Amino acid sequence: MKEYTFVQSEKKLHLKIGILKKDIVFTISLALAIMSCFIHTPKLEYINFKVVFSLFNLMLAVKALEDLKLLDKLAIAILNKCNNSKRVSIILILLCFFSSMLVTNDVALITFIPLTLIISKITEANMLDTIILQTIAANIGSSLTPMGNPQNLFIFSYYGLKPMQFFTTVLLLAVLGMILLYILNHRLKSKELEMELPFTPMANRKKTAVWGIVFCIITVSILGVISYKLAFLITLITVCVLDIKLLRKIDYLLLITFICFFIFIGNISDLVVVHTFANENLKSPTSIYFSSIFLSQLISNVPAAIFLSKFSMDWQPLLLGVNLGGLGTIIASLASVISYKLFIKNDPWKSKMYLIRFSIYNFSFLAFLTLVCYLISKIFNLF
Repeated sequence: MKEYTFVQSEKKLHLKIGILKKDIVFTISLALAIMSCFIHTPKLEYINFKVVFSLFNLMLAVKALEDLKLLDKLAIAILNKCNNSKRVSIILILLCFFSSMLVTNDVALITFIPLTLIISKITEANMLDTIILQTIAANIGSSLTPMGNPQNLFIFSYYGLKPMQFFTTVLLLAVLGMILLYILNHRLKSKELEMELPFTPMANRKKTAVWGIVFCIITVSILGVISYKLAFLITLITVCVLDIKLLRKIDYLLLITFICFFIFIGNISDLVVVHTFANENLKSPTSIYFSSIFLSQLISNVPAAIFLSKFSMDWQPLLLGVNLGGLGTIIASLASVISYKLFIKNDPWKSKMYLIRFSIYNFSFLAFLTLVCYLISKIFNLF
């Protein structure tokens, strides 16, 4: 009996260690939150519950629509009309760009990167560059809506922004990004294709319609039209009635990661040395803009947004900066890590090549867009 108990305990320990190794961002956020609690006593007010509950609602609705094969059906219907690799590539890139605005950048990539890998295998076409451009498209496209990525959801809620304020700030980034993506896709080699992807039936039309309505309710709650608490209640009732198993499928580690970062940043924000440093170095919109881009490269753009929001009310340069900051290093945006993992699982021997190409594309985008957005913002006095 003792031996059985020991084995079970050992299995649980290995499982916990495995989770920590698998999600490095969660592990770092947890460690930082715990260490910061020894420096300062945490407070419940540090946690932005609107962001946490809204993210929970979104993850449930998006997971439901993902299981119902809605995006897969749309993608395959469009791709079956293509006859060359360049056209397929731009369709896949645009699917990531536009779908990320609604279902978040990581879900867009989880949905469409596997489809790209399947097409690559069927047609024997090299789509490494396409996958990298899809990743960039998802990161840039998601910048255009509050629900497109976690940092936007946080900034939109934290500063109490109006939809028009938000859209006008990031519109230039999205438009320039789409133009660059089109130009780079046009430079890819084209290969004639003959393919017919299998028909994907929609799992349940009634469920799809219901979850579509719930998704709209969640969206208007994020925009402040109705209470996020009401949206949470509606989402919870819907999942309990239609498919309670969905509650086991969402990424709770992401929610805990947010809570950990809220605690860590709340704790260190109260330190005198941090206040002094921030007050001396974050005095202008320009310093916020470049600090958010730089910090995103090191700790990713979500924690960078949460941290810098504590020291500035200049939300425009922060919003633009953390969305630009998703470009650059592979850890600058968690969505980029998802694409990398999906690709190397399929082609592990191309890992080094992927990282080199990824860095060339991403840092080129980052340098160009950072400079252009900054110059135009200064010329038109946008911040």
